[in-house]
Amino acid sequence: MHTRRHACIAAAVFTVAGATFLAGCTTPPLAAEKSARADVRATGAALLARQGRPALPVLGADSPPDEFVRYAVLNHPAVAAAYYDWRAGVEAIAPTRALPEPALTFEADIVDTLMTFMPGLMFDFMGAGKRAAMGREATAAADVTRRGYISVVLNTAAAARKAWIELAFIDEAAGLRELSLGALERSLALANADYTTGKGMGTLTDQVRFANEAAKVRSDLTTLADRRTAARARFKSALGLAPADPDPAWPKAVLAPTALPSEDELWRRATAANAELGRMRAMVEMAVAGVEVARRTGRPDFTLGMMADLKADPLMLRPTATLKLPIWREKIAATIAAAEARRDASVARVSAEQLNLAAELAQMLYMVREADRMIAYIDGTALPNFDRMIATAEAGYQAGMAGPGMIPETQLMALGMRLERAAALRERETAVTELLLLTANVAPVGSPLPIATPSS
Repeated sequence: MHTRRHACIAAAVFTVAGATFLAGCTTPPLAAEKSARADVRATGAALLARQGRPALPVLGADSPPDEFVRYAVLNHPAVAAAYYDWRAGVEAIAPTRALPEPALTFEADIVDTLMTFMPGLMFDFMGAGKRAAMGREATAAADVTRRGYISVVLNTAAAARKAWIELAFIDEAAGLRELSLGALERSLALANADYTTGKGMGTLTDQVRFANEAAKVRSDLTTLADRRTAARARFKSALGLAPADPDPAWPKAVLAPTALPSEDELWRRATAANAELGRMRAMVEMAVAGVEVARRTGRPDFTLGMMADLKADPLMLRPTATLKLPIWREKIAATIAAAEARRDASVARVSAEQLNLAAELAQMLYMVREADRMIAYIDGTALPNFDRMIATAEAGYQAGMAGPGMIPETQLMALGMRLERAAALRERETAVTELLLLTANVAPVGSPLPIATPSS
């Protein structure tokens, strides 16, 4: 009977002791941890609505590119994977800063019979501030995963925008080549007529030239058809659709130049909001927190516990305690030195990324300006000159001073210049997409993304 009574008393003592220890040693969540949890919940509510898929935009052939980009961000599995990585990083904060789990212990003395029966409860405690420092390190690590999520969203958006640009260019190029083929066929028909009627003895060469050029344009159209098939597969993949999924509405749009802010403003945005630079800065914060954790390795950890002899009468309680002695100073110094080296490496990577960012920004701006100069030349000089040549040829033909052959040939040259303009615009918009990616400004409004802004 007394053993049962002692067991009840011991259980009450363990419960009170455990509650006291846990109440006095729990670490409340930091403000940064609360903010991280709020961010990941808000993003999940937008990204994972309706059992893993929010309401996707209804795409049409005339939908603006931002709608296709938003669809990709909401639908692509890479974005969902990055979100779950971020969420896992946030959920890892609480276990890191929490107390180690208590341990039940058992001890007994047995000679011929059971002499003592001593269950117990043990608690491990870290040195002052060590768990809080570990919590700050885990919070900084969660911010690295958040920045990684932002980077994935931006890259997904950029891939969708580039695929849209490619499809728009192919459609425009195919239309221009169709017009070129028509101009060549008209020129060939005129050359055939001249040769048949004997109006020109040199038109056999023109017949061969126009026939060869027409065959080449037909080959180009076949190549563009193959290129469109590949571009549509890429576009479908960029939207997060599998090959077996129904095809989306293929965009029917005309490329137009995107306005950009000044170079100084682009650089300000890039240094403040670049996703990769932000991720590296977050890694610096994690490394700084890791140094703080390492510097606390010299503080001893300890264990407290209580055991009760349920065979003794009166009940005997045996408090126990252990203290870990961090006496290996070389080990502690090496741990701190390694953490400081990781911090210094992270700081150096930020500086290196800033150098790379400046070079990439300059290269993209050069490509934009080069394309702008080509487009300005074509729009301001080449095409107006061709229009005047066509008007002159038409006037000469109507006045009987020239044959009709110059008209389709000049139109053909003008169409070739328009094709060069389309190619220059494609290169420009691809470079603009890279610039938007550098400034974390490629994702559309309303995407499930805590967009990196200058304030973040």
